[in-house]
Amino acid sequence: MSFVYKTMKSPIGLLTLVASDKGLAGILWEHDNPERVRLTPRTEDTSNPVLLETEKQLNEYFAGKRRSFSVTLDYVGTPFQKKVWKSMLAIPFGETRSYGQLAKEIGNPKAVRAVGAANGKNPISIIGPCHRVIGASGKLTGFAGSLKAKAYLLSLEADQSNLFR
Repeated sequence: MSFVYKTMKSPIGLLTLVASDKGLAGILWEHDNPERVRLTPRTEDTSNPVLLETEKQLNEYFAGKRRSFSVTLDYVGTPFQKKVWKSMLAIPFGETRSYGQLAKEIGNPKAVRAVGAANGKNPISIIGPCHRVIGASGKLTGFAGSLKAKAYLLSLEADQSNLFR
């Protein structure tokens, strides 16, 4: 499978948007470990409609004008990872869940570490809201984009959620 990409500037750094012929396959961080998500080979395509729509929706999200996304997703991963990522997509805007809560939601309450590992391999950051998954104590835990970016995203969503209450 081959992928196309384009980059975009954001308040949390340069993002690399990656698409397959089926949809959005990745939103990767500026200093992402290339071993974390393997979506190669990639060819730059700044006019790909999926990537352009993703960029538009992300810009609206960062501007506080979007609370959900409508881009078609093409998750590349194992069946277990896809199950975790699907559960993660159900976390409402402005809310968080612990790794343990996600493990229970997928019907495997003892799989907390495996859920954490799958969360860490999430290729579609932000839209696949891995930033909404936190430690059981409520602390922010590991995040491929940095804990500073995770805090920024959670703060952005909390601020927007408060406007609608």
